[in-house]
Amino acid sequence: MTASRPGVVASGHPAVCEAAAEVLGAGGNAFDAAVAAGFAAAVAEPMFTSLGGGGFLLARTADASSTLFDFFSDAPGRGLEGTQLEPHFEPVTVHFPASDQVFNMGLGSVAVPGSLAGFLHVHRRLGSLPLSDITAPAVALARDGIVLNEHQAYVIGLLEPINTLTPEGGALYAPGGRSPDAGERFVNPDLAAFIEDLARGGGDSLYSGDVARRIADDMRRGGGLLTEADLSAYRVLEREPLVFGYRGLRVLTNPPPSFGGSLIAVLLRLLEALSGDPPAFGTPEHLARLCAAMQEVGALHGRTLAATDPLPEALVASCAGRARRATGGTTHVSVGDARGNAASMTLSNGEGSGYVVPGTGIMLNNMLGEDDLHPDGFHASPPGVRVASMMSPSLVLRGDDVALILGSGGSKRIRTAIPQVLCAFADHGMRVAEAVEAPRIHWDGECLQAEPGFAPHVWDRLERCWRVNHWPEPNLYFGGVHAVDGLRGEGAGDSRRGGAVRVVR
Repeated sequence: MTASRPGVVASGHPAVCEAAAEVLGAGGNAFDAAVAAGFAAAVAEPMFTSLGGGGFLLARTADASSTLFDFFSDAPGRGLEGTQLEPHFEPVTVHFPASDQVFNMGLGSVAVPGSLAGFLHVHRRLGSLPLSDITAPAVALARDGIVLNEHQAYVIGLLEPINTLTPEGGALYAPGGRSPDAGERFVNPDLAAFIEDLARGGGDSLYSGDVARRIADDMRRGGGLLTEADLSAYRVLEREPLVFGYRGLRVLTNPPPSFGGSLIAVLLRLLEALSGDPPAFGTPEHLARLCAAMQEVGALHGRTLAATDPLPEALVASCAGRARRATGGTTHVSVGDARGNAASMTLSNGEGSGYVVPGTGIMLNNMLGEDDLHPDGFHASPPGVRVASMMSPSLVLRGDDVALILGSGGSKRIRTAIPQVLCAFADHGMRVAEAVEAPRIHWDGECLQAEPGFAPHVWDRLERCWRVNHWPEPNLYFGGVHAVDGLRGEGAGDSRRGGAVRVVR
């Protein structure tokens, strides 16, 4: 992005974009704006992110230096005996329109939170404005409240069994005994006071002091594993991004130990390894190749295959064979500023544990209970080890220019949502908004989940090889890709998750 281009923000909510745009307009850079968006998202997107969650920010500065900031969760349990490390979950079934999913809640599902530490770390390293300026939009949102749109009201209602697991959660998310409807105002005065105190220099009490002690006490009484030692020992990690090529472009994404970036890399390399140019979008050949690659990569989950290793010939042959036979709780913020800085940040609280830290308005995560984050079994990692993640904030470079800033929420669907948008943009020449809104598919291990929008004859061909579950309409199940085109100075917020864009000139 050259200095003549505008700043662009794409996120999951208009208020989040507005917070970031306010900071850009005040002279802040892309990293100031991303941190402002992170604080604001904790208010405006409470079912997708929280200061008690975790995330990653992929930063590329105007001088072409790239860093992946890892502030995802650690496995808890420092100071506990081995016999005390068995997590105690409360399973809750969430009913999506065309598929049910079971999530694990309760104090036993809480891993060490990292989002707050990550925001503060990125601000110290790359920010340019005072912290109080960056947090001011979030404080105002939390204190004055935000009018819920239909999307946010729907998600709060969807997750009501989790939100009302504790009295504190019920009081915040279901006042009067019911989840709020669209058009009603959601307020979080405790969170406003917590962030304001933080910005005034009140200390990071989530990790030390009275708040940390209260969390640890509640954990001991409720069967949780999170300890004061876990909180005080938490550190943000800086990593080299995973870099790989795709059809003449360079893609930067989340490196190991997280597995989402590697799986995306392998999927894209499989697509590239299949002979010939990419088939036209929406044709049977296009979807067959895509589904075959998804199926192969889905089988790799939990296995070791580095994104930079040569692809096994048998893997490519298997994927190609399938293609031939067939032809016959997360959010994201993308920011590019006029100076050439780019920030791609993905945040998650899982679905939330149901536990709201008293006096803070912060619901802690349920990362310890997310089965897709623990392919080797729950609590297989010792205390203090960083939990792996599917989250994959990414940048796509054409030469030295940032062509695309993107990422997605969506649990296991992240690894399929991002490649589909990237391919629509790079292979099929779609503008970023068209690429984000294009219909998607996802191989779930048993059948092909499919959004509407493809021609009926396409499914006639594919259903000869795969069982297909047709969804009646686009849905947040298929992710939420919020992206910025760094060359054109435009962006797209995924409508599946109430996305929005703001351009700052």
